[in-house]
This record gives sequence, C-alpha cells and structure tokens, in this order.
Amino acid sequence: MALIDSHSPSVVFGYWDVRGLGQPIRLLLEHVSEKYEDKLYVCGDGPDYDRSCWLDEKFNLGLDFPNLPYIIDGSVKIVQSGAIMRYLGRKHDLCPDDEIGWQRVDQLEDHAYDLRIKFARTCYSPDFEKTHQAYTDALPGEMKQLSAFLGNRKWFVGDKLTFVDFIMYEYLDQQLLFSPSCLDNVPTLKQYHQHFEELKNIPAYLKSNRFIKTRINNRMAFWGSGN
Repeated sequence: MALIDSHSPSVVFGYWDVRGLGQPIRLLLEHVSEKYEDKLYVCGDGPDYDRSCWLDEKFNLGLDFPNLPYIIDGSVKIVQSGAIMRYLGRKHDLCPDDEIGWQRVDQLEDHAYDLRIKFARTCYSPDFEKTHQAYTDALPGEMKQLSAFLGNRKWFVGDKLTFVDFIMYEYLDQQLLFSPSCLDNVPTLKQYHQHFEELKNIPAYLKSNRFIKTRINNRMAFWGSGN
C-alpha cells in the first residue's frame, strides 16, 4: 500500500501490483496532483496464484460490479478502467471540448482496448515462445495506423491533453519494453511519448519508488511479470 505523501488521501485506487489496465489511472492521478492511496493487491506465486487478498474483500467494498480496478472517491465508487478514466477526465477537465474531439477519443479508447487485448493474449499465452514473433511482426502496422491518426497534433485530440492520452502513452510505453525498436520508424509517436514524459509531475513519478517499471502483467503471464 503506497501513498503519494504523508497526508491522508482523498481517493483510494485498487488494483493488482502491476501496470496492466491500472497504470493510465495512476498516471492521471499523479499528473493532476490528486492525493490517493494506491491499494496494491498481490497475487500469490504459482502454481496456485492465490488471489485471496482481493477475493476476501471483493464483496465488502460497496461496489456495484465488484472488480479490479476500482476507485473510491468519497461517495463515488466506480469499477472498470474505461469508466474510471472518463470519470477522472470529467473531474479534472481532461475531456474533449467538442463533438469532433469526442469522436476521436471514443474511437481511440475502444481501439486501445482492442490493442490491449491482443497484447494480453500474447503475454499470457502458454505458447508465448511461438506467438510473440507474430505479435512483434504486426507492431509496425499498428504503429503506422496510430501515427496517421495522431497526424501533426500534439495530443490525440489536438492541443488539449485528454484522458485518452494517458491510455495511449501507457500502451506505447509497454510496447517499447516489449519491442524497443517499435517507434523507430514513427517519429511522431516517439515525440508524443517524449512530450508525455515531460508533463507536470510525470518525470518525478517515473523516478519514484511508486512507479512500477517492469511488472506489466500479473505473475501467471509469460512476459512482463518481473519486479
């Protein structure tokens, strides 16, 4: 259980002690200087991968659809990573200002979810040694599409940072760990990644002991389950 500082946090964020689907939420909370408790649930080692730390309290938190990640912000209790990101986006003015912006965000958020599913299927596959090359070979095409969608914009909507940029940065950063050369031929995405790491509070967070560097996935994954 980690705290931003010694003051009592106003928000509780619950998720496994991995980056996974939770890291964009952590990045957003850090950027906006929201005091939060990063409640880390630790899955046991194999072969059983005990999850009792979560299951023992899963139905005692007052969540409508008990699941991870969740956020508790006073009387607000929300699960599902996308719903949490949209809630925080509204709360901190990190949403588009017009319909065109929302069209871009809606498309990209759903596309990012599809990309995450492809990545997770690869990382958790028992046939990882056979399938990871096919995933790596497909990455240039995925990056080309994202680069075209970004165009010459600073952020994916334009000049305004929105909650979807936290999702996209995390996706790109995970891909760089998986395939370090994946942005070499898409300079706009490389610059986008660099711009994000210059945002308020992000450099300090990435250097802090709160930041989870290499544990992308949970302990049963065949890639990205390191410390």
